[in-house]
Amino acid sequence: MAKKTVYELIPQLGKLRDEVLFGDVWEQPELNKRDRSLVTVAVLTALYRTEELRGHMKRALDNGVTKDELFGLITHLAFYAGWPTAVNAGRIALELFEDD
Repeated sequence: MAKKTVYELIPQLGKLRDEVLFGDVWEQPELNKRDRSLVTVAVLTALYRTEELRGHMKRALDNGVTKDELFGLITHLAFYAGWPTAVNAGRIALELFEDD
């Protein structure tokens, strides 16, 4: 039997994620999804949110962010968010691109 996700355990979190975050916030016209992805990856990197960062790096690629842009973002953040946060993001990028 597969483990429950947090969204199965706490369905209201999944509802808020789907309806408010991705159904409304991500659909606002002020920023396109590519830019939202860059901002989200940057914040998750800076806050050392490893699990969320993994999914949002994948989403960023789907939203048109290139691998080189992710690498540039990680390098840039090393100086503003700290070396450990950049190395952590680099490890996630390594996982995502290890077959490249």
